[in-house]
Amino acid sequence: MKCLIIDDDSIARAIVRKLCATAENIQIVEEFSNAIEAIKFLNSHSVDVIFLDIHMPSFSGFDFIKTLKSPPSIILTTSDRNFAIDAFEYDCVVDYLVKPIAFDRFNKAVRKLSTLQEKVSKSQGEDPSLSESSVNDLYVNIDRRLIKINIPDIYLIEAKGDYIKIKTEGDNHVVHSTLKKIEGKLPQDMFLKVHRSYVINIKKIIDIEDNSVLIKKDVIPVSRSNRPELMKRLDLL
Repeated sequence: MKCLIIDDDSIARAIVRKLCATAENIQIVEEFSNAIEAIKFLNSHSVDVIFLDIHMPSFSGFDFIKTLKSPPSIILTTSDRNFAIDAFEYDCVVDYLVKPIAFDRFNKAVRKLSTLQEKVSKSQGEDPSLSESSVNDLYVNIDRRLIKINIPDIYLIEAKGDYIKIKTEGDNHVVHSTLKKIEGKLPQDMFLKVHRSYVINIKKIIDIEDNSVLIKKDVIPVSRSNRPELMKRLDLL
């Protein structure tokens, strides 16, 4: 895993560097004494994890995290125990190490990070937010958790900008993905895209009227171009 070290204290950076050298799966690519320089670096480089100090002059570790659109995993390093609760409000924060950092505690953080990376890697394929485990199961990546959804329970998938809303018999899930990506993971005999913003489970249809279908309490528009395929797929008397 490629990592950055960001800390205004040179001794603290040296300690983290020495600890990282003991971990076989950690490769330090750069270190910075201030967050601004690190942001410039990240504009053209990617890393897997950042060891980040919270208290730095003019630009704190939390300020740094807020500037990143897609932050990598963050392990906070600080001499202040008082920000632990605030730290885990950020989804990217994996662990919180209090200085002076003990060797065993550092190793625990790295193991935690490795486990998280393995889970994400297993879920990745064409789309890191969606993965299949069996014919009837779909795993979705939500807030760094892999949540299993029973595919036959899905009755509607709606596109909402850069996200999709998956509606099931028991719950709704908002996932960072697209209709096109999830379509390829669903059984074609069960699901059909009826509109540019909607994929439906045709087995859950209650009623069809004009250019819309009723599923549960949702009235879904059917585009003119998709209506012939919908009618073809239905078992009509």
